[in-house]
Amino acid sequence: MVARLASFLFLFVVAVMAIGAARADLLRFDRADLTIATATGPKAFHVEIAATEAQREQGLMYRPMMAADAGMVFLYDRPQQVAFWMKNTVIPLDMLFIGGNGRIVSIHERAVPFSEETIASGPDAQDVLEVNGGTVARLGIQVGDLVTGPALAPR
Repeated sequence: MVARLASFLFLFVVAVMAIGAARADLLRFDRADLTIATATGPKAFHVEIAATEAQREQGLMYRPMMAADAGMVFLYDRPQQVAFWMKNTVIPLDMLFIGGNGRIVSIHERAVPFSEETIASGPDAQDVLEVNGGTVARLGIQVGDLVTGPALAPR
C-alpha cells in the first residue's frame, strides 16, 4: 500500500512538473456539445475538438483534471484504423471509437496515465471521444450507442 502511494505521488509530482513546463506551448481547441444516446437515455458532453494533426498529437496531455461532462473528440477525414497512447496524459481516460455512421464501434476503458501501450480502435473509426476514466461504466455507454453533435456532422 505504501509503495503504491509513493509511486502515485512520484507520478503526480512528475506530472505537475511536466504541466508547468508544457503549459506555455499548449494548443487551444474549439468546443462543441455532443450527445450519446444510451439505453438509459441521452448523455450530454461539452468537448474540445482536436481536428488538426497538431491538436490530435497533443490531445489531453498535461491536463491535471477534467470536468465530469467534458471530453475531447478527435476528428479524422475518413474511417480508418487509429491508435492512441497515454504518454504525458495525467488523468485516466475512457476512449470511445466512433464509426463513420456515428455509432460507437469499440471502447477502451480506464486507460492508464503515462502508459506508452498502444490502444487501437480495432474496427475502423472516423472519430474518437475521450472522457474521464470510469464514465463508460458510470453512464452505461455501450458499443452501438449513437454519438451526435455538430462537430460530427458529415465532412
